[in-house]
This record gives sequence, structure tokens and C-alpha cells, in this order.
Amino acid sequence: MNKMASSSTNAGRICMFGRTMALTLCLSMGLALGMPSVRAQDYPTQPVHLIVAFSAGGSVDTFGRIIAQKLGELWSQQVVVENRPGGLGNIGAVAAARAPADGYTLHMAASSVALNATLAPVPDFDPTRDFEPVMLAATAQDILIVPKDSPFKTAKEVIAYAKENPRKLTYGTLGLSSSGNMAVAVFARSNGGLRMRQVTYSQSSQLQTDVIAGRVDVFFPTTGAHIGNVTTGRVRALGVSGPSRAVQLTDVPTFKELGITYPDATSWYAVFAPKGTPPAIVARINGDLEKVLALPDVKALMDKLGFAPIGGPPERLRSFLRSEIDAWADVVKDPLFQGK
Repeated sequence: MNKMASSSTNAGRICMFGRTMALTLCLSMGLALGMPSVRAQDYPTQPVHLIVAFSAGGSVDTFGRIIAQKLGELWSQQVVVENRPGGLGNIGAVAAARAPADGYTLHMAASSVALNATLAPVPDFDPTRDFEPVMLAATAQDILIVPKDSPFKTAKEVIAYAKENPRKLTYGTLGLSSSGNMAVAVFARSNGGLRMRQVTYSQSSQLQTDVIAGRVDVFFPTTGAHIGNVTTGRVRALGVSGPSRAVQLTDVPTFKELGITYPDATSWYAVFAPKGTPPAIVARINGDLEKVLALPDVKALMDKLGFAPIGGPPERLRSFLRSEIDAWADVVKDPLFQGK
């Protein structure tokens, strides 16, 4: 009997110990699961770094600085824009992906992140695997520009000349994965396989200078940084992408109006965080980005610079990135894309 009682007591103690451990484990897990929510509620408590993979002055940098300023005001914390150009945009993208996954490093990405998956893949880096999508923030209108003294008065004249004179026209870009090169590639493929010679620049300012001076025949940037040059007559705009004319360039027709095949948007801007960033923090940033994009002064500035806000949940960006990688895979292999 004593042995049986002792065994029963020991069994009870073991069960009690097991229940206590299970309860402790559950409480610990609950606290751990709750930590991201607590951090998200207080986030950010220190400056946030926004990595831009291109030099200052371009469209990605311009849009990134708009977002950084307004997020900083909303958070009462500085959002520092870090320009890390090079490697066709891969240097900045990889640096952002390999930063601590704590919400204090973000990446302002552009269409190049989808192109580079095929054009210039980096070992052990996959944007669909190594980033947490935060938001597809905006698209931008592309604009076909020629020097003010160019003989071309219309976009169709450019197309006709390029068809009759393969590789005689030059076009300026900031590299293979830049929005300008993407735009020319799509324009060329969509209008009979035009052949033009690519001239690559490392700085947007030098490219603009050479276009104004007439040292480059064609330039196909996004509208943002070039509206001033168009309105002051330093360059001539022949057409813009999109379903409607640019707000600040109402006398420049859309390609659709001109009967020229060209998609509504090829340039886009998105915010990513390193893989493993807590979902609650990603959700916080996403929600605050929605607030920023809805601000009247931001909407007015984006209209002025040719950006169109998109927004939406992180999952929208996740599926969009996959579709963009697939869509550009064939384009980047085409000699037209490489200016050959």
C-alpha cells in the first residue's frame, strides 16, 4: 500500500510538473509572439535607413526622399536616405537584404530589382526570397525626349528614322537595368524592333547635360526630374506613357493618342524590408505608407513629378514582383535591350 501511495504521489508530482512546464512554455510563447506587436506599437525608436540603389537626382532617389521626409514627420524619427549605386542596382539591394531584420533598414526598390533577377543575378541573393515585401508604392510616366534642336518633331519621326537607319541614333541611359533603358527596350520591341546605340552614364546630371547639349539623340526617362527642362524649352518632349497626359505637361500627347504601341507603365517603386522583419512591423510600415500617400501635399507633389500612387497590402507586392521577373526575363535577353 505504501509503495502504491508513493507511486501515486510521484505520478501526481510528475503530472503537476508537466502541467507547470507546459503552462510556462505557453506563457513564454505568448510573450514571444506578443513582442513584435509591442515593438510595432513603439516603432521606430531610432533613425530608420532607406537604401536607394541609385545615385542622387534620379527618379528612384526623388521618390525615396519624398517618402523618407513624410515618414520621418509621421514617426518623429529621422529617415535617412542612403544612396548606394553600382552593380546595376544590386549593391544597394543586397546591402538592404542583408541588414538586420528589425525594421530599421528598408529598401526603396525600382523595376531594376525584377530585371536583375535575369540580367545580373547575384549568388545567394533572390529578391523573392530575401526580402519581406512592404508596399508597391507608385508607378511613373515615361517620357520620350530629344534635344531642342533635334530634327525630330514627333515620336513617329523617331521611329521612322530608326527603322531606316539602324544603329545611327544614340540613346542615353544610366545602365542596363535603369528605367530609361527599360523604356527604350519596350519602345523598340513594340515598334518594329528598332536598333539604336546605347550610351551609358554613371550620373544622371551628366546625362541630362549631354541631352540638352545635343550629344545624345534620344532620352527616355521618367517625367519627374525632367519637367523643368521640357517647360523651359531646353529639351523637346515627344510623348508620354500612361492613360492620360502628364499633369504638368498637358501639351505633350500620350503614346496612345499618337497611335504608338507602348504600355501605360514600365517604371515602378516599391518598399522592401529584410527577410525576417516581424510581420507586425511590416504591417505598421505598410499602414503608415498608406497614410503618407494619402496626404494632400504628397498627392500634389506626386502629380507634379509624374508619380502615380498605388499602395495596397504586402501580398500585392509579393505577387507583382514575381510577375515582373517573369515578364522581363525574355526582354533582357533581347539584343535590343542591350543596345546591340
